[in-house]
Amino acid sequence: MTTNSLRTVQEPLKQQYRDDPSAAWLTLRADGQLADGVSCSVQTGQALVAAGRHPATGGDGLLACSGDMLLQALVACAGVTLAAVATSLDLTVAGSVHAEGDLDFRGTLAVDRTTPVGFQQIRLRFDLTTDATQQQVDTLLRLTERYCVVFQTLAAPPALTVSHTRT
Repeated sequence: MTTNSLRTVQEPLKQQYRDDPSAAWLTLRADGQLADGVSCSVQTGQALVAAGRHPATGGDGLLACSGDMLLQALVACAGVTLAAVATSLDLTVAGSVHAEGDLDFRGTLAVDRTTPVGFQQIRLRFDLTTDATQQQVDTLLRLTERYCVVFQTLAAPPALTVSHTRT
């Protein structure tokens, strides 16, 4: 994709959102079905993913771990965002994206109630091949961080609620 083709696709949307801010609001959804054992099947846009326990919590490692999926979502979003920003800045960039997250399973398994549940630290790294200047790469990374939906959601968590219905 070229800078011009990206702008051609995005500019009408940007104008629509300027003219009608309510048109920019969209509710994304994810649905899952509780399955046999301790697992849940989640429908993605491309496939059904069966998620289960991580081996550190007694899982057998045959099902996707939701913690891994969170890091994979971050990698995917950051990679797509970086590519779009690079295209917008007319930079040629290749390479890879990596995420690592540290968590202490004592919290998840209620071994120690003072241990937080969830990731304590997440590191996102880009290994890039480019002829861009260091200043251009710095701008690329700054804008990628700013516009990556998953990164920003993790950096400034939204209000969360839990509810249920009986069927």
